[in-house]
Amino acid sequence: MIQCSHVRYICALLALVFVAVSVTAQEVGIELNEMRARAESGSAKDQSKLAYAYYVGQGVDKDYAEAFKWFRKAAEQGLPNAQHSLGVMYANGRGVPENPGEAEKWWRKAAEQGESLSQYNLGLMYLEGRGVARNFSEARKWFSKSADQGEARSQYELGLLYSEGQGVPKDYSEALKWIRKAAIQGHAKAQYDLGVMYSKGRGVPENDTEAFKWLRKSADQGYDKAQYELGMMYYFGAGVPKNWTEAYAWFNVASTNGSMGAGLLSALEKKMSESAILEGQKRTKVIIKEIEARNSAQK
Repeated sequence: MIQCSHVRYICALLALVFVAVSVTAQEVGIELNEMRARAESGSAKDQSKLAYAYYVGQGVDKDYAEAFKWFRKAAEQGLPNAQHSLGVMYANGRGVPENPGEAEKWWRKAAEQGESLSQYNLGLMYLEGRGVARNFSEARKWFSKSADQGEARSQYELGLLYSEGQGVPKDYSEALKWIRKAAIQGHAKAQYDLGVMYSKGRGVPENDTEAFKWLRKSADQGYDKAQYELGMMYYFGAGVPKNWTEAYAWFNVASTNGSMGAGLLSALEKKMSESAILEGQKRTKVIIKEIEARNSAQK
C-alpha cells in the first residue's frame, strides 16, 4: 500500500499555473469559467488546470472527485503532468480508492514521456517492491533517466545503488559521482553520505576537511545523523579543531532529533566544567534556532 506521507514517492502535483497570484477574486472566476469551457471542449491543458484548481481549492471548493475526473480526462489524452498527478491521486487514495497498480500504470505513462518525477516514483516502486515485483535493474533504469534530467532525489538513489551494488556492479566512484550531484543541489542525506565517503575514503581519498564540510551542510538542514557525526568530529578534532563545547551542542541537537547523541552527552559532561556545559547548552539553543529559521525560509 502506497502512503505518500510515509514513503519517498513524490506526491506533489505537477500542475500548470493558471492564474497570477495578484489577480482579483472576480478575475479568478472569469478565468475559471473560460478554462472550464475550454476543458469541456477537450483542451487537455485546461482539463489539467481545472483539475488542479479542484485539488487545491483555488477559485472553487476543494473537491478531489472533481480533480480526479479532470485529471483523468487530460491523462487519457496523453498529457504527462496529468498522468503524473493521476498517479498521485491513486497512490494517496484521493478522489478514488487507493490503487498502487493504477498509480504505477499512470506514472509509467508519464515516465515514458520523460517526466522526471514519475521516473523517480517508478524507480522507487521497483526499489521497494510496491505495486510491482522488486527489481533493482528496473529501479536503476528509471533513476538513471530521472537523474540525467537533474532530479536530485534520483541522483541520490542511483548513487546508493552503485554504493550497494544493487542492479549494477558495486562502484564507489560512480556512487560518489551521483551522490555528489545530489549533495550540490542541497539533498541533506546525500550531503551526509558524501561526508561519510570522505571520512572513510570510499571512492575518494580520505579527507576529514571535506568530510566536515559536507556533514556541516547536512547538519545545518536538520539531519540528525549528520549532527551526530559533526559532534564526533568536534570531539576528536577531525577536520576541525577539537572543541568539546561544540561537540556537546551538536550531540545535544542530534539527540533532540532522535539520533544517538544522548548517550555521549552524559559521558562528555563528566569531562567538562560546569561553565563549559552551560555554554554548550546555550550553543545548542542557537543552533536549533538557526536550523528552524533556515528551514522556514526554504518553505
